[in-house]
Amino acid sequence: MPFFEWKGRAISGEIRSGVLEAPNSQVVEVYLRRLNIIPIKIQLKKEKAFVLKLKRVSDKELALFTRQFATVLEAGLPIVRSLETLAMQQKNAYFREVLSDLKRRVEGGSSLSEAMALYPKIFNNLYVQMVRSGESSGNLDVVLKRLALYLEKIVSLKSKIKHAMIYPSVIIFVTIVVVSILMIFVIPKFAELFREAGQSLPLPTQILMDISRNFKYIFAFFLLILIGSIVAIKYYRKSERGKYNTDKILLYLPLLGGLFHKAAISRIARTLSNLIGAGVPLLQALSVAGETSGNKVLEKAMEEIRINVSAGHTIADPMFYTGVFPYMVVEMVRIGELAGNLEDMLTKVADFYEEEVDRMVQTLSTLIEPILLIILGVVIGGILVALYLPIFQLGGVVGGG
Repeated sequence: MPFFEWKGRAISGEIRSGVLEAPNSQVVEVYLRRLNIIPIKIQLKKEKAFVLKLKRVSDKELALFTRQFATVLEAGLPIVRSLETLAMQQKNAYFREVLSDLKRRVEGGSSLSEAMALYPKIFNNLYVQMVRSGESSGNLDVVLKRLALYLEKIVSLKSKIKHAMIYPSVIIFVTIVVVSILMIFVIPKFAELFREAGQSLPLPTQILMDISRNFKYIFAFFLLILIGSIVAIKYYRKSERGKYNTDKILLYLPLLGGLFHKAAISRIARTLSNLIGAGVPLLQALSVAGETSGNKVLEKAMEEIRINVSAGHTIADPMFYTGVFPYMVVEMVRIGELAGNLEDMLTKVADFYEEEVDRMVQTLSTLIEPILLIILGVVIGGILVALYLPIFQLGGVVGGG
């Protein structure tokens, strides 16, 4: 069915607008009047092809949808009506289509979790399992609130890491641009001046001139190496072994390895806590928690834990033997199992490691920024010194004469 853009006036006098899927404009008008909205304008929406082709829903959009979905369900709206309302308000064309499809499938007799499972790139296994649990227990709004909080924390964490990387990225970009301008436009002019003067050049200046003369080739060479490395890594990561090996390397990277490790543990603990709280069976919860870790090493460790738990063991013992979980995490899980409050203990673990990640991001940002500024100063300063060395020498000769 086509989509219609509409604008109308509510009883309060407020101007509202949105998009609605309907067979024709008359249906849109009837729907708006049912909501006590007087239509001002209704027109067919022309979707941009490239927007639909992107077929992407961001974490932020999903978190907002989940929060809104929980709110309208708590207010007493049926699932179908809730999906219809949220689809109408959705700005993302692809997500709007997905929500409309969910509505149609639920109307046709499918459960919400079954319909969501058809879109795994939007609603992952964790999302589907929690919704299924909410449907079974009859407290879908409560489960969605818990899920919304989880997604909001993930969005917040990613946002902090991205913001911490913006300034270093800008410094690196500025360094590359400035060096490129010097090498391509400035240094060749100095080379010509030195050549006309017939002056012998100091070794640093001669090296700089040689680099400038071949800079385009050197730059292209390193660019090809960079692109080739990225392509090779992506190709290697297509295999399970490749993903495991590269994820293992990530955990042992200087500075960043600890950040990745703690972020993954935080996700596992938060996911497991949410699933247990939602009433998802433990073995299933362990499997889903591993998938959401974002790291194959920890995912494999969680699978080993699941196998041991299915054989009658506790969670803490096999968790210790995997060797990838800190002792504090193992002990808190052990205490949670003994006291019968595993969900609360996992929440505390997640909170602790989220705070640790926040601190690490701030510390890394504080360390990286001055280091990059020093590198920028050394590179630019070194180039300028090498350029002016012959001039200083010439001044010394003239002064000595």
